[in-house]
Amino acid sequence: MIKSHHLQEAIQLDSENSLSSFRARFHIPPGTIYMDGNSLGLLSKDAEASLLRVLDEWKNLGIDGWMKGKQPWFWFAEEMGKLAAKLVGAEKQEVIYTGTTTINIHNLVGSFFQPAGKRNKILADSLNFPSDLYALQGQLRLRNLDPVTHLLLAEAGSDGLLDEDSIIEQMRHDVGMVFLPSVLYRSSQLLDMEKLTSAAHERGIFIGFDCSHSAGILPHELSKWDVDFALWCSYKYLNAGPGAAAFIYVNKKHFTLLPSLPGWFGQQKDLQFDMLPDFNPAPHSGRWQISSPGILGSSPMEGALKITLEAGIMRIREVSLKLTDFLAGLINTRIIPRHNELAIITPSEPHRRGGHIALKHPEAGNIHNALISMGIITDLRPPNIIRIAPVPLYNTFREVYHVADSLLEIIDSI
Repeated sequence: MIKSHHLQEAIQLDSENSLSSFRARFHIPPGTIYMDGNSLGLLSKDAEASLLRVLDEWKNLGIDGWMKGKQPWFWFAEEMGKLAAKLVGAEKQEVIYTGTTTINIHNLVGSFFQPAGKRNKILADSLNFPSDLYALQGQLRLRNLDPVTHLLLAEAGSDGLLDEDSIIEQMRHDVGMVFLPSVLYRSSQLLDMEKLTSAAHERGIFIGFDCSHSAGILPHELSKWDVDFALWCSYKYLNAGPGAAAFIYVNKKHFTLLPSLPGWFGQQKDLQFDMLPDFNPAPHSGRWQISSPGILGSSPMEGALKITLEAGIMRIREVSLKLTDFLAGLINTRIIPRHNELAIITPSEPHRRGGHIALKHPEAGNIHNALISMGIITDLRPPNIIRIAPVPLYNTFREVYHVADSLLEIIDSI
């Protein structure tokens, strides 16, 4: 058992936590310690209320909900984009709530990757989420380019992490686009997006990021950093619900770019119902919309975003770092000295760390199953990675203590 003074430390940290009141506004699955918000965030009462309100609007207004809903459905994607822009350091017209993550990758990469002459390669990384790589491969094949030779993949170093300088060295004269994760989904390594963007632009290369594992848990400055484009899902740290829609960010300097997948909801709003045969794209990021938004599936985002904005992204990041520091500290000082087969693969430096802690162990699957049997919900990434995400809006330091204590008990028994 981890020493009791660490439990007292957790209790003290909880008493000092400026976000502790938000936990009561979430539905915590009964009998669980839920540490899987980096895969699926929990339902807040705020998100539940916005879903039920829209359901009621459909019941009572029918088609009039498009214009007469409390938040008119016709403008829903734009309004959610304006709210989300505050979380990622973007201007309000640069963000739109639309599509899903992989669809948005196809849409944006298809728009920005314009191979010409020798610039006919995409630089990504071998550690990225597989769906991202599938989309990049597909976009290359659509241009009759072989992914084997035209998709360059930055590899991890001996520490299992990416090195920004090594990535920059691969930004050669034949690269037309760079596409990377902001936070690597396995290790929780946070890349230096500003440094990478500056280096890409110095070489005349477009650069985009998948921010699915950073949006809602840490601040961004997408406009200030001059990132060309980004996208992210909304069901992890943004708590919008399973399979909820995703976000697109496009730097305003690219608002003249034509989307590769035009659709009627990307039309100028005042022309949308004129049913014109020609596409007249919206003069902002909304031009990358394709189809009508799924209003019922999207509606929880309204409440979820408002609770996140109320908490404040800077406070969320501050508490997140304290939670992951506390977890990593317990593991490093109380478990690893007894079990050196366990390793933390997440960078220890705060500026290089996302919102979860990733553990590597040869018995990860059995450990994960044992945690579940104790009511502790974490995430397994085969073959040997366990991800633990203490989320500032609904997890406590005391829960972190109990997770570490249970982890020690399980590994002691192996």
